[in-house]
Amino acid sequence: MFELEPFVADEYIERLAWRTPGGGSRGGEAFDPKRLLEEFVNHIQELQVMDERIQRKVEKLEQQCQKEAKEFAKKVQELQKSNQVAFQHFQELDEHISYVATKVCHLGDQLEGVNTPRQRAVEAQKLMKYFNEFLDGELKSDVFTNSEKIKEAADIIQKLHLIYHDLECQLIQEFTSAQRRGEISRMREVAAVLLHFKGYSHCVDVYIKQCQEGAFLRNDVFEDAAILCQRVNKQVGEVFSNPETVLAKLIQNIFEVKLQSYVKDQLEEHRKSDAEQYLKNLYDLYTRTTNLSSKLMEFNLGTDKQTFLSKLIKSIFISYLENYIEVEIGYLKSRSAMILQRYYDSKNHQKRSIGTGGIQDLKERIRQRTNLPLGPSIDTHGETFLSQEVVVNLLQETKQAFERCHRLSDPSDLPKNAFRIFSMLVEFLCTEHIDYALETGLAGIPSSDSKNANLYFLDVVHQANTIFHLFDKQFNDHLMPLISSSPKLSECLQKKKDIIEQMEVKLDMGIDRTLNCMIGQMKHILAAEQKKTDFKPEDENNVLIQYTNACVKVCGYVRKQVEKIRNSMDGKNVDTVLMELGVRFHRLIYEHLQQYSYSCMGGMLAICDVAEYRKCAKDFKIALVLQLFDTLHALCNLLVVAPDNLKQVCSGEQLANLDKNILHSFVQLRVDYRSARLARHFS
Repeated sequence: MFELEPFVADEYIERLAWRTPGGGSRGGEAFDPKRLLEEFVNHIQELQVMDERIQRKVEKLEQQCQKEAKEFAKKVQELQKSNQVAFQHFQELDEHISYVATKVCHLGDQLEGVNTPRQRAVEAQKLMKYFNEFLDGELKSDVFTNSEKIKEAADIIQKLHLIYHDLECQLIQEFTSAQRRGEISRMREVAAVLLHFKGYSHCVDVYIKQCQEGAFLRNDVFEDAAILCQRVNKQVGEVFSNPETVLAKLIQNIFEVKLQSYVKDQLEEHRKSDAEQYLKNLYDLYTRTTNLSSKLMEFNLGTDKQTFLSKLIKSIFISYLENYIEVEIGYLKSRSAMILQRYYDSKNHQKRSIGTGGIQDLKERIRQRTNLPLGPSIDTHGETFLSQEVVVNLLQETKQAFERCHRLSDPSDLPKNAFRIFSMLVEFLCTEHIDYALETGLAGIPSSDSKNANLYFLDVVHQANTIFHLFDKQFNDHLMPLISSSPKLSECLQKKKDIIEQMEVKLDMGIDRTLNCMIGQMKHILAAEQKKTDFKPEDENNVLIQYTNACVKVCGYVRKQVEKIRNSMDGKNVDTVLMELGVRFHRLIYEHLQQYSYSCMGGMLAICDVAEYRKCAKDFKIALVLQLFDTLHALCNLLVVAPDNLKQVCSGEQLANLDKNILHSFVQLRVDYRSARLARHFS
């Protein structure tokens, strides 16, 4: 029972209890714990006896196992000893076999040493006989006349060819030695003999290889190549019967080996790590290679040397030129972005994002039509955010890109590549720098009713005009030659026109709002300085005839703005803006004068003020502005003229063409207008 698997102790005890009378509740039998205890004690004693018996059996089996293990180990040791003895016998046998083999090889060598010279002599005699038959032109031997012996004939021909090849090698060696000694005549003789051999091309290869030895010792591989070709060109005609072929092969070898290796070393070093240096090296190497090609065009290289040299250049640079424009655009984009970022960082300025589309476009249209400053005005502290240094750097980078593009682009791709470079310039110079500065400047223009406003937008205009001239100059000098004869010309002109018109709209808008601010400043001055008693003094008899303080300050302010406009603009723009300012200035003074009543002495003061305003208007150098103030000065005479002379003055040269309501409006400003006499004279 204990040896059965699996053995479960709980089940075993349960079965024992059930079998014991009184150990359970079967058949109504009462439970008897004493009987169950006695049964358990007896059974435990039986288990102990069984355990002792099994333990003795286990000890006996362990002793038997140890005995058998010792006997097995002994047998293994005996087998190892037998194996060692057998291995020793095999080793002795191997040494004996090696000794015998050595003796046999030595004997064979001795036999071969005797037989080989004899066989060679016999073979040489036969070959000499066959060679004589070839020289005589009459093949008599059976090996040549019997078609069944074609294999033997082929073997003979092969052996004769080896003799021919050996002779050819000796001639080439002689040519090589003569070249090293500088013996031109001997080189010419050997070359003439080799001309009829298949190895003539090898002779040319040897010549090309040796003439390059020591030729490339300086740092300028292109200059070395030019000097080498000039030297060889003089010599090759004295040695070879086909000098143009030999010189062409030399040039091909220089391009495909020396120059290609040099170009690869120079470009691969920076291809992935330094785009700027890579592009500079590529441009320089390609330029120097094409210059070398131009020098080599002087030599006789065969019929189509232009195509020959172009193919050599293409074979060197094709892998670099295929994706040149992508590298150029990528570098130009990152470089331009870095130049701009470095500038804004130097100003501690975080560029504001200028939104496009949707609400922003709607705001822009409303602002253009109504001149309303939508959105809060920002304080730029007089900073224009335009830098001539940045512009020069961007233009310089683009100029170099145009030069590389011209040199490295395939003629069919040149206009397209140039347009891509131009687009980069427009993006970073015009949009990211100028347009951003214009947007920032517009946002920095204060409202027209601001006091003591800093009207620095004219500085933005001045710098933008300067930049436009530089931009236009590069367009004409560097882009136009690349696209002038292609369909890309109209596309570039249109792109340039669009971007300039877009900026001119913003410049016009900013100038218009700046002029409004100037007029607003003048209003503040007039409101603060002009008093009602200026034109209706309390004591008419004690007034010093001169212009008022308000007039002095306004004229001083205007003169500064006129000077600033002249310094900020050029050409017709100066007259256009000054005319607009002059017209608004006149309207301001006209409306200002309409706000007061004038006594006789006050009218005289008003005339003095207008005379000073007219003097200030002369600085504009605009005929219309001066004419407006002349007319205003004539209107002010209506404030002081005697009633009897009103009609005469109104019919004068300056006032005759004015609307009668305008004349009447000035006459009404007189304090004595309500007198019947004045009204009668004016009517």
